[in-house]
Amino acid sequence: MQIGAHVRDDDPLSAARERGADAVQFFLSDPQGWKKPERHPQADEFAPAGVTVFIHSPYVVNVASLNNRIRIPSRKIVQQHAAGAAEVGAKGLIVHGGHVRKGEDVGEGLANWRKLFQRQAEQGGFAVPLLIENTAGGDGAMAKDLDMLARLWDEVAGFGAGFCLDTCHAYAAGWDLAEAVDKVRAITGRIDLVHLNNSRDEFGSGRDRHANVVGGAGTIEPELLAEVARAAGAPVVVETPAEGQAADIDYLRGVL
Repeated sequence: MQIGAHVRDDDPLSAARERGADAVQFFLSDPQGWKKPERHPQADEFAPAGVTVFIHSPYVVNVASLNNRIRIPSRKIVQQHAAGAAEVGAKGLIVHGGHVRKGEDVGEGLANWRKLFQRQAEQGGFAVPLLIENTAGGDGAMAKDLDMLARLWDEVAGFGAGFCLDTCHAYAAGWDLAEAVDKVRAITGRIDLVHLNNSRDEFGSGRDRHANVVGGAGTIEPELLAEVARAAGAPVVVETPAEGQAADIDYLRGVL
């Protein structure tokens, strides 16, 4: 099983070595901005180094939005970041499920996801798989609740969409982690990546504040997180505080 971490984007390979990681995830540009990514200076070095790469899209992306000023640039930046992810040999681009605003029709938000894939299919598809990530809060969220996730998958499954399971987000949204893998697989048929994060907040909090897998600051038992990773059988990336990532990876290697 590949185990890695979300790391700084200026020198991911050094960060991987520091943590003993065999996979890395990072941003290609400002996660709070709309800038088109430049080719990463280490683009040709990951494969020879034997390091698996995943790219996370900027947090501002919301392809479900009914607001043209958000949805249209979101579509554009997802395409650009997928192309940038391909340049570094990434296995996928993680995109949050997004949301619609209070009082808006969630069905339209779900349809916007389908339209994203339909439009790109006309141009040959995305350069790497899009891995849709579950989120922690929000009444109009596309991937917070399992029933809404099922509706989303009805829209996107035919286009080869992948899924990224975030344990902190699932716990904060009120999912039973002991059953999460089976329930997600029953909906999506797949789990392509696990963001194995502990939570600083209590079950059902709706908050997505990550804690290290081990170290005592989290509210999820490390053994339960390890069971999720084992059941998923997918690559694991910890998005935990950097100072504890090496210990998180060591723990997971020991139990998995």
